[in-house]
Amino acid sequence: MPNTIAKQSYSQRAENANHPLSAYLLRLIAVKKSNLCLSADVSTTQQLLHLANTIGPSIVVLKTHYDLIANWDYNAEHGTGAKLARLARRHAFLIFEDRKFGDIGNTVQLQYTEGTAKIIEWSHITNVNMIPGKAAVDALADAAARWRERKRYEVKTDITVGTPRPESVESDEEDVTTTPTPEELGLDTYRAASAGRKSSIVSITTVSQHFEPANSPRSYEEFGHESFPGIEEPPMERGLLILAQMSSKGNFMTREYTDACVESAREHEDYVMGFISQETLNTEPDDQFISMTPGCQLPPKDVNGDAKLEGDGKGQQYNTPQKLVGQMGNDIVIVGRGIIKAADPAREAERYRKAAWEAYEERIGS
Repeated sequence: MPNTIAKQSYSQRAENANHPLSAYLLRLIAVKKSNLCLSADVSTTQQLLHLANTIGPSIVVLKTHYDLIANWDYNAEHGTGAKLARLARRHAFLIFEDRKFGDIGNTVQLQYTEGTAKIIEWSHITNVNMIPGKAAVDALADAAARWRERKRYEVKTDITVGTPRPESVESDEEDVTTTPTPEELGLDTYRAASAGRKSSIVSITTVSQHFEPANSPRSYEEFGHESFPGIEEPPMERGLLILAQMSSKGNFMTREYTDACVESAREHEDYVMGFISQETLNTEPDDQFISMTPGCQLPPKDVNGDAKLEGDGKGQQYNTPQKLVGQMGNDIVIVGRGIIKAADPAREAERYRKAAWEAYEERIGS
């Protein structure tokens, strides 16, 4: 292993994680004994929510492609994103929108925070293809920091209504509700205009604004007994994964590109949680990044676990959880069709969860 962190337990790593959401995810993995992410590549809201509800108990991350959903509801309070947030809290998993931002900084900021989807509002994690350069990561980190500050505080407005005291009615003091200011008239003219003027009984309205801590923005409803036991709600943070390596055959992600991804991640440790990669990229003593890995597949139950796994004919190459987690040191395996297309997706998700967890325990010598 290139870094001793691969031999540490998830709980140990949670204590030293630089990113609050990474620390939460690592603790969540330990609580659920799951290092499985479901890639929910489906085409309708009904399919997506059904998978989230039925597979939710087995996973720690749900990966989405919102633009695949033909009937995605963009309503901020009751739409698809809000419903996913409710299921995420009920079953304790994080939502990862696999957006793969890949444009200039200003564009990716707008894609992340604006438009119909407003990804930043409902997705805990997103990712970036760093081909355009480091500016894309810089811009997303800036957008997340500004979003967090807006969500951390909300404006409270206080309005009070009253009337002058009785003794002020007969006073010879100027009536500030009708008399211009000294700056408007000049001091001498102001004094002359105010001489002998009586106050009127008027209503006085005072408006003041101040900032108070806001509640968590992740949900619009009280969860009550539906909250998952054993762990609190995720922190009010957003996280980024950098697409550093791919599982597709013939991809153009060179070692130089991957090294640049790691360098950028180290510059934004308060926002970048880790990588989409085929191996752990923690190479320096202080590296605490999480690696999430696609291209995971198990042979059928009646086939030897060492059997050669075929690709999907569209460039995807597969590896077992034992290789990805146990040998390559990755943290979370991403599985899509292997679960979704199974006769019993919930049962198959448990088979993947168990295999990936056993590979982790073997890796750390548990």
